[in-house]
Amino acid sequence: MKYRQLGKTGLQVSVVGLGTHQFSGEWAKNYTQGEVESLLDTARQSGINLIDTAECYGDHLVESLLGSSITKNRADWIIATKFGHKYRDSQKVEAWSAAEVVRQLEDSLKALRTDYVDLYQFHSGDNSVFGNEELWAVLNTQVQTGKVRFLGVSLAASLLQKQDLAQIRAAEAVNAQVVQVVYNRLQRQAEEELLPFCAAHRIGVLARVPLAKGFLSGAYQPGTRFAANDTRSTFSNEFNDEQLQKVEQIKQQEVPAGENMAQWALAWCLKNSTISAVVAGCKNHEQIRFNAAVAERVNQDVVGTEP
Repeated sequence: MKYRQLGKTGLQVSVVGLGTHQFSGEWAKNYTQGEVESLLDTARQSGINLIDTAECYGDHLVESLLGSSITKNRADWIIATKFGHKYRDSQKVEAWSAAEVVRQLEDSLKALRTDYVDLYQFHSGDNSVFGNEELWAVLNTQVQTGKVRFLGVSLAASLLQKQDLAQIRAAEAVNAQVVQVVYNRLQRQAEEELLPFCAAHRIGVLARVPLAKGFLSGAYQPGTRFAANDTRSTFSNEFNDEQLQKVEQIKQQEVPAGENMAQWALAWCLKNSTISAVVAGCKNHEQIRFNAAVAERVNQDVVGTEP
């Protein structure tokens, strides 16, 4: 495994992090506590030290699965979670008041069975809720008390598409030192303005959805139909086919013959000089090992060649 510094935080994160949305059961499979613990053991053995989760992957469900798995080696992990949502009558709703977010943090700490989180991220909210000064004052108090080590922004994909970087430009003012953003071979909007800005201001960058929700794994052909309990079924068939047709073109024109496309796609992201780590999901031990092996193709320090 290779490690890179996450912006100015001083945290050394594995260039391949572990995304955990799939453990919520929203990707056509439910996971047991034993399965999650075993997968985390494989990740740790592979050198992965970054885990990204969220309060709303279930009602703190995934955090609970993770918490029970990391109590034996909490110090080995850099835990990134998020805030901005709660569940009401089994439905996820936004919750951005300072008091609600403090409650979410306490619930996350309880679920994760830890006294602190390494990175606490504003979770895809709009600019109106981001501008709540009371919220950021309370969050910085949590940093001072040690319950949160660093603050970050998980930028909504819709804002990136519009090149609305108001939150990123205001990040330093609220003491947010990391941004998590959608970035992959199919979705390159971050290259236009966001990544250059982060590089200039030494803001750490985590690339989420690096495999474009699995499309860039190379495992699916145009015409694939996803199960009703798979989050990808919420996209139209036309959209899915369009994406998979683009993937087929990339595979034919850019991926060397015989090379694993998922590994190629992760390494493609990490060639960008401002990406500290990719947050990659997994469904089994083999996928974790395949993802981690990408580190063999990546320089430890940031590289100067853009994709």
